[in-house]
Amino acid sequence: MKKIIFGLALALLAASQAHAADLDGKMLRVGSDTTSPPMESVDTATGQIVGFDVDVVNAICAKINCNAEFVTTGWDGIFAALNQGNFDLVASGVSITVERKKAMDFSEPYIINSQAILTRVEDEGLTPDDFKSKGKKLSAQANTTDAQVAESIVGKDNVIAYDSFSASVIALKNKDVDGVVINGANAAAYEKEFAGELVVPIRDLQSDPLGLVFRTGDENVVAFNEGLKAIKADGTLDALINKYWSVK
Repeated sequence: MKKIIFGLALALLAASQAHAADLDGKMLRVGSDTTSPPMESVDTATGQIVGFDVDVVNAICAKINCNAEFVTTGWDGIFAALNQGNFDLVASGVSITVERKKAMDFSEPYIINSQAILTRVEDEGLTPDDFKSKGKKLSAQANTTDAQVAESIVGKDNVIAYDSFSASVIALKNKDVDGVVINGANAAAYEKEFAGELVVPIRDLQSDPLGLVFRTGDENVVAFNEGLKAIKADGTLDALINKYWSVK
């Protein structure tokens, strides 16, 4: 009997620890570069920030008793703004890299993303080898893993990095470059937005885990990891992935 009671006590303790995080209704500001649907974008009809990252953070907050206010922030200054205290975390499709982990803390990964290449429709037959062997130029948003992937394909001299994704697309339309390395999770949205003009023929390049970003030493990382574990366990995260990327 003692063994049974002891085992039950351990089980109850484990259950209480699994749901121990409680941020007491705290309002957290979340920085996000809202130009990357379906990860995050601004709904033109309502003006609200919407997307997969928004839903993931809100689902985690539902588990750990917090609220999230998303703040549109340009990618080029998003990590500096986090460190300056402009917001409490970043949710913006951020790849977890060794270099970034030296300067900031990450949650556990919540999705794996792979890079892709956006081209003009007339060039959709190009392969990664074609870009390399034919001296094609690639562009990407500066200071991203997309830019690093572009350099690995065509070399640094053949990559033009822009401060914004929209500038990269303009360069592609103007034929200043031959392709744009993009977040693969956004590929379908870009093909829809630029239907008949641009296409994503090359997918599944380098794969990266994505995480939520916090200032170094932030105690909220532990709570968010608990919340993330909970939405993985109860199927919420899978349901959100299916919502945004299931074949319609």
